[in-house]
Amino acid sequence: LITRSFKPTVEARVQSHYDDIADVYDQRYDHRERGKIYYDHIASAVLGKIHPKGHLLDIGCGTGLFLERYLGEGTSRTAAGIDISPGMIRKARERYPDLSYVVGNAELLPFESDSFDSISSLLAFSYLQNPGRSLMDCNRVLVPGGRLAVCTLGKNIFTSSLPALYSIGARMKIRRVGVGSFAEHYYSAKEMYDLLEKAGFIDIEIFRCSFAHFNLAGPLFMIAKKAESFIEDNIPYLAYNLIASGRKPD
Repeated sequence: LITRSFKPTVEARVQSHYDDIADVYDQRYDHRERGKIYYDHIASAVLGKIHPKGHLLDIGCGTGLFLERYLGEGTSRTAAGIDISPGMIRKARERYPDLSYVVGNAELLPFESDSFDSISSLLAFSYLQNPGRSLMDCNRVLVPGGRLAVCTLGKNIFTSSLPALYSIGARMKIRRVGVGSFAEHYYSAKEMYDLLEKAGFIDIEIFRCSFAHFNLAGPLFMIAKKAESFIEDNIPYLAYNLIASGRKPD
């Protein structure tokens, strides 16, 4: 008797991982000081690149942290979230039960064309196996003049070893957010610019942010935080994340 074992797809592994850690996810970005400072910084960068009001789609919405930020800091705002993980959507519904949520894949958005004024995505883009297809669908569901802003891990000397370390962590069965073998891709500024341009976006802007990463030990984190603005302005290659934004033509 010959048996074959099939390795789960990347999508299935990502979904399973975030279902598993959904109950502890907020401990990373919302309950601990370093994680909250880090998340607030990247969330502010994304908020600065989308429309200040209107209907928002948050891709990879997780437990609803960014939805909470968007809805809590302005008026005339509505929102919806999509995430591949039913467990994360369950937690998001606990945070904002009246919003519309969808369990789904960002590469084929289950929404009508011209549905959203803005689209955001924080720390989910690196998991996409067909990022160009996803961005083209983002363009489709945005209204003319709608804006997209993505925060994703950028490619630099600090992030280059992360996929290997995360794969080792998965083999060791470490239960920690983001630790697993997910075939993540960390982008250069040129790669992100080219992807947005090919998807039909204009007014594209790419910049790096967040030198103070939450994984740094407490004293190192505070030193990095003090140097963060200088690094972002003068040595941006050392910052961990890329913010990529663009607009759908009118």
